[in-house]
Amino acid sequence: MTRFSRLRRLTVAGAAVLLGLTTPGTATAATPSTAELAYYDVTSPTADPADLARRGYDVLEGPLTNGVPILAGAADVQRLRREGLTVRYVGPLYQPVAASFVAAADTYYGGYHTAAGHENHNQAVAAAHPDLAVLRTIGQSWRKTQNQGGHNLQALCITKITTGDCASNTSGTKPKFTLMAQMHARELATGELAYKWIDYLVGNYGTNTAVTQLMNTTELWVIPIANPDGVDIVSSNSTRPVSQRKNAHPNGCSGTGLGVDLNRNSSYHWDVNQGTKCSETYPGASAASEPETQGIQGLLSSIYRDTKPAADFSPATTATTGTFLTLHSYSELNIYPYGWTNSLAPNNTDLKAIATAMGKANKYDVVHGDGGLNYFAPGATDDWIYGTLGVPGYTIEVGPNASSCGGFFPAYSCMSSFWNLNLPAFMTLANAAAKPLPTGK
Repeated sequence: MTRFSRLRRLTVAGAAVLLGLTTPGTATAATPSTAELAYYDVTSPTADPADLARRGYDVLEGPLTNGVPILAGAADVQRLRREGLTVRYVGPLYQPVAASFVAAADTYYGGYHTAAGHENHNQAVAAAHPDLAVLRTIGQSWRKTQNQGGHNLQALCITKITTGDCASNTSGTKPKFTLMAQMHARELATGELAYKWIDYLVGNYGTNTAVTQLMNTTELWVIPIANPDGVDIVSSNSTRPVSQRKNAHPNGCSGTGLGVDLNRNSSYHWDVNQGTKCSETYPGASAASEPETQGIQGLLSSIYRDTKPAADFSPATTATTGTFLTLHSYSELNIYPYGWTNSLAPNNTDLKAIATAMGKANKYDVVHGDGGLNYFAPGATDDWIYGTLGVPGYTIEVGPNASSCGGFFPAYSCMSSFWNLNLPAFMTLANAAAKPLPTGK
């Protein structure tokens, strides 16, 4: 998932510095120096984002103020221009990685961790902190189900473990907060924030009062990589990550067109019209068709109590416990339910109050629905957990905050600022898990 609202003002300046280009709108038109993927605006008044997406272009959902934002290579740009559309270069996809750079084990692109790196980290944390962490296998990736390699989907439960904690059922007494990352494989910063969140929790128990209190009272579940097959594809080039958004289900498609968009594949408001097989928002052959979706929904439905009637606009009760967060990038947004419609969710007052508190922490905008950005996300996980179980589900769209920190592939050095901004928002949402819907309104 992506929003384009802030990238322009951040990447254009960076593009000029990194590539020696003038910015769009100046007297000399900017053009990329290579044929690799880059950010563009289709500026023709007749350009329609839905039509471009249907025809296979990687449309980046967001405001249309400066045109339809897309991620494209030279061939796509030439094709658009042959069709009579005006296309303007915005900025580069990649940030420089020194030619001499040698990736550390289980890392790529300056320090981001591979799927295997996350798995090794999960195992190490659980082994080193048996009183604080339990590692669960919650499902399998598509390739794993096909005996083509692949991965088990992993979740860590982090808490000061007492009898009954971290069980895959709803009988536990502690409220739950789940943080999930890298459902869209190319959104690199999200998995790394999950990695840092795990280390922050286990590293500060007993010394940091806020963390200790939180871990004494709350189960903190983490799914650091929701799309490990996709991350394998992304990290297969350590200095020029592959722009793979979806999972690895081929669907007769090639390149980054293969796969299903896991954030359109949930069993809540799944929409067959979200995209064709090779498009970036292809929702799959049916609701919850993908093993990754099945594993994630299986875990969440097993640990959270259901407090909401099935009807979309029937509220969850004040007895609801638990909160959920999925990390995506980019555009500095805190998104609360619903994301499939602009109609207010039945618990809108309480849902918005938490999102507003998150916004005070990370300084990101607070939105719901299409957020004024011409974008809906039917079949998304945050709507699924609220719409089916009543658990408040949120999305944070991470970054950017500097020219080199824009887009899907920010420089790894950006992680420090992303972490400092978003840690308070994570803590805010985790602490809300005990009683997230106090008014029921």
